[in-house]
Amino acid sequence: MDQCDPGRLARMLGAVIIILGWTVPGVAAPPAPAVGEGAGTHPSFSKDAIPFLSKHCYACHGDGKQKGDLSLDSDRDEQAVEKNRKVWENVLEMIRAGEMPPKNRPRPSTEEVEVALLAIDGVLNRLDCSQTRNVGRVTLRRLNRVEYNNTIRDLVGVDFKPAADFPNDDVGYGFDNIGDVLSLSPLLFEKYLTAAETILEQAIVTDTTPTPTKSQLGGIRETEGAGGEKRGFGRFLHSIGSFRAQGYFDEGDYKLRVSAFGQQVGDQPVRAILRINGEDIQEFDVTGDRSSPTKIEQQVRIKAGTKTFAVTFLNPYTDPKNSDSDKNRRLLFLSGIELDGPYNSPPPVFPETHRRIMAHQPGLPAREAAREIVTRFAARAFRRPVQPGEVDRLMKLYDKAELEGERFEDCVRLVLEGVLVWPDFLFRIELDPRDAQPGTSYPVSEYELASRLSYFLWSSMPDETLLTLAAEGRLRAELENELRRMLKDPKSAAFVENFAGQWLTIRKLAYVAPDAKEFPGFDEDLRSAMYRETELFFESIVREDRSILDFLDADYSFVNERLAKHYGMPGIEGKEFRRVKLPANRGGILTHASILTLTSNPTRTSPVKRGKWVLDQLLNTPPPPPPPDVPEFPEDKRLTGSLRKVMEMHREKPLCASCHQRMDPIGFAFENYDATGAWRDKDGTFLIDPSGALPDGRSFQGPAELKTILRGKKELFSRCLAEKMLTYAMGRGLEYYDKCAVDKILEALNQNGDRLSVLMAEVVKSEPFQMRTATGEER
Repeated sequence: MDQCDPGRLARMLGAVIIILGWTVPGVAAPPAPAVGEGAGTHPSFSKDAIPFLSKHCYACHGDGKQKGDLSLDSDRDEQAVEKNRKVWENVLEMIRAGEMPPKNRPRPSTEEVEVALLAIDGVLNRLDCSQTRNVGRVTLRRLNRVEYNNTIRDLVGVDFKPAADFPNDDVGYGFDNIGDVLSLSPLLFEKYLTAAETILEQAIVTDTTPTPTKSQLGGIRETEGAGGEKRGFGRFLHSIGSFRAQGYFDEGDYKLRVSAFGQQVGDQPVRAILRINGEDIQEFDVTGDRSSPTKIEQQVRIKAGTKTFAVTFLNPYTDPKNSDSDKNRRLLFLSGIELDGPYNSPPPVFPETHRRIMAHQPGLPAREAAREIVTRFAARAFRRPVQPGEVDRLMKLYDKAELEGERFEDCVRLVLEGVLVWPDFLFRIELDPRDAQPGTSYPVSEYELASRLSYFLWSSMPDETLLTLAAEGRLRAELENELRRMLKDPKSAAFVENFAGQWLTIRKLAYVAPDAKEFPGFDEDLRSAMYRETELFFESIVREDRSILDFLDADYSFVNERLAKHYGMPGIEGKEFRRVKLPANRGGILTHASILTLTSNPTRTSPVKRGKWVLDQLLNTPPPPPPPDVPEFPEDKRLTGSLRKVMEMHREKPLCASCHQRMDPIGFAFENYDATGAWRDKDGTFLIDPSGALPDGRSFQGPAELKTILRGKKELFSRCLAEKMLTYAMGRGLEYYDKCAVDKILEALNQNGDRLSVLMAEVVKSEPFQMRTATGEER
């Protein structure tokens, strides 16, 4: 089959040529066989595929020959083909694309190709969608960092992103919520332990009653302007003024003691008044001297807060008959102010998190109250009813802490910390029913369905409404109503952030670094505006329930002044984003600066990255990785012609041609946008040529015409988005047996105006989302 391309046939995935309709002239993709179609009316593998393979393929991939590490002649029957499904799926797509046999080999007739495709496809897609079949299962799945933060927020009421210090989550199938790659390392478990302690320290108040203490106020000073002097044994007042001191006190009753003495001159004793925050507390005579000061004690009620204590001198006097300044003035000395308390403190005002978590029936013995708290918290944390035996195990932590003399609140907090590192909290666990036979499919429980729904739309735990519906067995019946309710909730912003952020790969924008010399106008404000535009655009498709085809060519978007200036759109001022009608040279996500920037190199555009992004994210037909011996593309400093010319020379190399002929034409359609997504007419001194021709001969001039071609094949984009969304919703990669579910989703989508709400509703109603195939291993 492949005499001259020393390649990669065994690694080749689906070819975009056929998926875009770029078929070999006269050869169409075979229709799916009708359910129940008789064997006698359908081409068979042995009678129809084997002769085709013998004539056109075995010369390179048979009789011991393994061009591209691919040998086909060992699979002689349908069982062998099903066993090596991945290989034969690649073979099928390459025959469809016209890449097998290669161009330098005799070409099979259209009829031969059609019959061979039907025969191979009949084996690979032998699914009776009307019958019960494998619906797959999700690997035990750990909460990723986003899900952990959001779940803690909704469970505990503490929103400070405790997972910020966790190791990064691995990515599978383009998403970071895939069960197969979410492992639990010893380091991460240590982080969980630390986080659990920190979270509950913030949520639960354990030091509930202030301990009475005796405190001496320090920092006593005279008020500004008061007459005062200092002697060896302290400061004194000789005119009207006050001694003042401040301190913070909890609410309660206090014993307040003031110690003072005076220098008596004249007929009256030294007189003073005690005030707290300007309020008169007690007026008193100071008759004592330094050796025996006057002491007063007053019971006072203080409200919590910072208080100012003042002792004010009321009756200064100077004896006019005495000229000795040390002895002719009435003086007030303050020895100190002391408080003892608080006593009779009111019940503490607990934060809302404490009140919600620690609520229990009044009058219960401590351990029973603790068990009530733990049972309720664990049920919410585990997203299902908790079993008595599970609570018994958790309460052992309470008993241990109580024996060590810990207070009630500390004992309960320790148990709840245990809940936050329990497997049923950290993982989304789904168990087969005890009577489920291996290989049979069954509906997941309503509680499991509630978790699937909430983590799909909110990246967080089910709320009380979902859990109540699950408890009453009514969630399935209310599924579409709940979908609409949940999308109206502010928590659905997580769907935009996490699904759109990863499907469109705009999360990577944070790590893109355009060259500062080449693009001095790029800054963090522009980066942020780029990201926000794409988020708001996706959100508008969700909120307004628009057609998913608007992702390709909508004539509107969202900009602020910074982004509008970058786009060359006058008349927009301010940091606020607003909806605008786009100029003719923009439309759809393909012309968003976020996408164009993250698919560029630091100093120049990359038609390869841009073309590959379309294949990966919009058509779900990723090209294979380049072979290890592929020639390197010239560095920027070695470019001596236009980028298009240099890449055409690169594409002439046999190792490069097969992949680049699919990626490059798409990427060149966007060459009028520089590496930061700004419009340009020239690349240096070279005029931009955004034209291209697809393998089927169709030509286009720029992105608008290419988007028209893509929209004309809407089923390709629709299937891609449906598969991406189902992958994200399920947390697993799709398998061949998911084809029936995807086909059903697409049928409903096509019949309802391609609206995004229909796509999302069909995803949550699909068999893979609603059901699970048993293995019989868990119990």
